[in-house]
Amino acid sequence: MADQANPFESLQTQIEAAAAYTDVSSDIIERLKHPERVLETNLSIELDDGTVGVFKAFRSQYNGDRGPYKGGIRYHPGVTRDEVKALSGWMAAKCAIVDIPYGGGKGGIEIDPGEHSESELERLTRAFATELRPLIGEDRDIPAPDVNTGQREMNWIKDTYETLEQTTAPGVITGKAIDSGGSEGRVEATGRSTMLAAREAFEWLGRDLADATVAVQGYGNAGATAARLIDEAGGTIVAASDSTGGIYDPAGFDAASAAEHKAETGTVVGYNDSEEITNEELLTLDVDLLVPAALENAINRSLAADVEADLIAEAANGPITPAADSVLTEKDVYVVPDILTNAGGVTVSYFEWVQNRQRFSWTEARVNDELERVITTAFDDLIEAFDATETPNLRTAAYVVAIERIVSAYDQGGNWP
Repeated sequence: MADQANPFESLQTQIEAAAAYTDVSSDIIERLKHPERVLETNLSIELDDGTVGVFKAFRSQYNGDRGPYKGGIRYHPGVTRDEVKALSGWMAAKCAIVDIPYGGGKGGIEIDPGEHSESELERLTRAFATELRPLIGEDRDIPAPDVNTGQREMNWIKDTYETLEQTTAPGVITGKAIDSGGSEGRVEATGRSTMLAAREAFEWLGRDLADATVAVQGYGNAGATAARLIDEAGGTIVAASDSTGGIYDPAGFDAASAAEHKAETGTVVGYNDSEEITNEELLTLDVDLLVPAALENAINRSLAADVEADLIAEAANGPITPAADSVLTEKDVYVVPDILTNAGGVTVSYFEWVQNRQRFSWTEARVNDELERVITTAFDDLIEAFDATETPNLRTAAYVVAIERIVSAYDQGGNWP
């Protein structure tokens, strides 16, 4: 379905495209096209059968001009050095577009977690935390969950770090369980920001999300949450998919009920009397809103030619290749970019970090209100830049905002040595 676009090269292409609409010098742009450092390590753990397993792992610290590095850790067989570099760069831009005081980081382990027991995953997570120990810290680098990781893994990393450092430092990581210092609203944050970004985009276009037909590719946490919140806002969810296949019902279906079906069966396929479709068919449905919420490169140039959605809100990181972006721009398909659409996760992670530092907890209502304020303000800033710079699409405008904010912080701090 997807082409093999290198995600790091895609990031660099996006930065170069936006640079043409800024006054930033070429040498500073070149600096922004590369991470500051990348850890590559091999983790050796004893497996349940007594043999030793070796797993490649990475942590990229892309840019720290605006604050501590921030970004998730994913467990996936497709994790590569270039993928992690790209994700950390997108995170740096993401934090800048929503104007929170973080830089960008990302980590990952090349593994299929479904093939390993909980005890093996715990040993692996603690081994990675030990390798990360010199790099991470409440004011240095703050990891968080990503693909195939969650509260469980974050709690293990926190415990490992605190044990080795002989301290209490809940702010060393975010996305934790509530009883371990996590924040209300964190689990739903990425899906919530996706709904908010889509809502604002429809309003900007003079339309109403409540009147929209919606297809969601990737029915994990972000996709299923976005679908449920869009459903609650009046939108009609007509299609959903996961790695096993997709479902389609032109009359619409209950998003929460479909999520329950997946939780029980492991797939959305077979939900009620819905028609079974492929992921590619879902991505090319004639809908008002398309939400790609899976992995990178879901929409390539050839598939983009068949996209019929009016608006795309990227809940996943990098789901559209640069070549596909050009096709969609020519077709007047608006894309609300990932660095804004899915920024709810890092935004509420920031709120969690603030609460940890203050040793004070916010209510879920406050978290959601603050998130809405951040996302709506960021969308307004995006549209202001889009209108002022006359960039070809919203993604390029978003990178203009991000680059200018990162470079401003760099200029204020100066280059040392």
